[in-house]
Amino acid sequence: MRVTIRDLKRMKRRGEKIPMITAYDYTSAQLVERAGIPLILVGDSLGQVVLGYDSTVPVNMDDMIHHVRAVVRGSERAHVVGDLPFLSYQADAAEAIRNAGRLLKEGGAQSVKLEGGHAHAETVSRIVQSGIPVMGHIGLTPQSVNQLGGYRVQGKSIDSAARLIGDARALEEAGVYAIVIECVPAPLAKMITERVYVPTIGIGAGADCDGQVQVFHDLLGMYQDFEPRHARRYAEIGEAIVSAATAYAHDVRDLRFPTGAESYTMNGKVIEALSEYSANPV
Repeated sequence: MRVTIRDLKRMKRRGEKIPMITAYDYTSAQLVERAGIPLILVGDSLGQVVLGYDSTVPVNMDDMIHHVRAVVRGSERAHVVGDLPFLSYQADAAEAIRNAGRLLKEGGAQSVKLEGGHAHAETVSRIVQSGIPVMGHIGLTPQSVNQLGGYRVQGKSIDSAARLIGDARALEEAGVYAIVIECVPAPLAKMITERVYVPTIGIGAGADCDGQVQVFHDLLGMYQDFEPRHARRYAEIGEAIVSAATAYAHDVRDLRFPTGAESYTMNGKVIEALSEYSANPV
């Protein structure tokens, strides 16, 4: 049975930290699940680390559903969260409900995530009332990168910090089961975590959130375009892949691959018959 939103809320009450990792395909989902991660986010960050865009903005619903399906197929116990991409929920609540429903019905996700605070609280409430669990996301909201003027830490002034506290409360009142807090000063994230009953999941928001989320490719050193300050590389898989591919290419060029052990053979009489056939075509 998969982890539920009730399980996640109980983890907060017990003071048990919640690790979450992004995954975007069948294989990465299998690996993350084997690690015992209870929450997998199919983030619209796939736009950058998988599809090669310079932001999350170009990602659409078809992209998200495609990748959510793959992650669901690769996992059995983890709770899978599907990101609602840019302009899939901002226009009106009815469209937001339809698109959130698609991530569950067509993609197989167990819940959805959307960015924004007070301004989207009514939409969140409508989605939740439709029977779809919602994870909120405040602080640095990457879909708004053009409005924010870049990927900048949020909540550093009194006004902006107070606004983020208000956003968290508005989302909780709207019915979210958890809130991602991204690129916010650690003391502010701690304050928000202490003031809401739902779990907070930090990314660049300090150690006092109820959980943490990191991008799969950042953890493993597989994404070279940008290395966030808040990411820790637990392996250099990217360099290992380059090294393996380079060694393979050398072996092919130098006739060291494949060897007999990596090839298939056939009966000698068949080879002899074929040789006679090719020498005496009809």
